[in-house]
Amino acid sequence: MTEVDLVVAALAAGASAGLMDTASTAVRDAYDALREAVRRRLSARGEEVLDAEQVEPGVWEAQLREELIASGADRDQELLAAAEKFRALVRSEGKYRVDARGAKGVQIGGDHPTQFNTFN
Repeated sequence: MTEVDLVVAALAAGASAGLMDTASTAVRDAYDALREAVRRRLSARGEEVLDAEQVEPGVWEAQLREELIASGADRDQELLAAAEKFRALVRSEGKYRVDARGAKGVQIGGDHPTQFNTFN
């Protein structure tokens, strides 16, 4: 993965509504810091691309990749560090976020369909 691909992938992951609705404060703060670092690098046209709605899959990423390359983002150590920090935080958040307070007979997960629980 190139430096620009890392930044684009991190921005695309953060742009997904589901991630930002359920993410911790640390993840949201890291995403905001990444967007701000990207915004400082981009031209006015690049900012328009960054803020554009993702209409067609791949189009937004391709346009943003072009703008990032043109801006020299692949050499911006602060921006790359922000992308890596966001990526690491997203990975550490875990796959499931469950609040089972007061629940009874709960099975959390689903990656192992051969798991069975018997409740008496």
